[in-house]
Amino acid sequence: GGVPPAIDLVLGATAGCLACFLTNPLEVVKTRLQLQGELQPPGTYPRPYRGVLRAAVAVCRADGLRGLQKGLAAGLLYQGLMNGVRFYCYSHAEDAGWTGYPGGTVAAGAVAGAVGAIVGSPAYLVKTHLQAQTLSAIAVGHQHNHESISSAFRSIYQQHGVVGLWRGVTGAVPRVAVGSAVQLATFASAKDWVCERQWFRKGSWAAVLAGGMVSGVAVAVTMTPFDVISTRLYNQPVDADGTGKLYRGFLDCILQISSREGLLGLYKGIGAVYLRLGPHTVLSLFFWDKLRNM
Repeated sequence: GGVPPAIDLVLGATAGCLACFLTNPLEVVKTRLQLQGELQPPGTYPRPYRGVLRAAVAVCRADGLRGLQKGLAAGLLYQGLMNGVRFYCYSHAEDAGWTGYPGGTVAAGAVAGAVGAIVGSPAYLVKTHLQAQTLSAIAVGHQHNHESISSAFRSIYQQHGVVGLWRGVTGAVPRVAVGSAVQLATFASAKDWVCERQWFRKGSWAAVLAGGMVSGVAVAVTMTPFDVISTRLYNQPVDADGTGKLYRGFLDCILQISSREGLLGLYKGIGAVYLRLGPHTVLSLFFWDKLRNM
């Protein structure tokens, strides 16, 4: 508390972008792993990406070191919009005293995350398209073949209008709402808990990092299924009218993945999800917390 919501918007956006720049390579790997073997039974498809490390090597071989930063501009735009709005809304909830009620932190985090996801959805759509693009030999998922972030926005708008830019938002809202609620609730609780037991001094960087690490584990476990669904909905090919060719919506996506790929299909790429979410949670919340104190 103690920071005006308008300042939190700037600080949240800055923190998210700083974290994104450092963790984007893991986001590229995560996207490829989640699209690999789409709607195919386990063991029936080639696997160019096997685990986080080997997947990163495969990306480098195909696209060079720069391939690990694919979609960075769109990722920075998404993080700036989503986190700016998310922390702005959460700061308002803090000022209003809503987070002081039982479950208030979780509810405020969920609502703030949902609003942020809606605002940042077009950037996430383009980011997913760009990160999935690669050489045909190791391509997974549908290839949209955009030349740049600007051409991607222009192409989607020209083909499907403004509505097309928010395609897949039905997967993004529950993804970020769940992730945000768990992240903000567990971060605040873990940070207070370690300080109460005098393991770390209140306000110290160690307490902030401890809260972020606990939060990263919780977010990865709860968020991965929603993350897989979101990636699939954003990247799927669409008809001329913008209707998805593979999934009709959020629930249909869950059912199709579960029936064709098994329940573990909803946890594809969980290693990359945590390796990305863990540091991203720590860094974004660490930067946000320290920027607020400054």
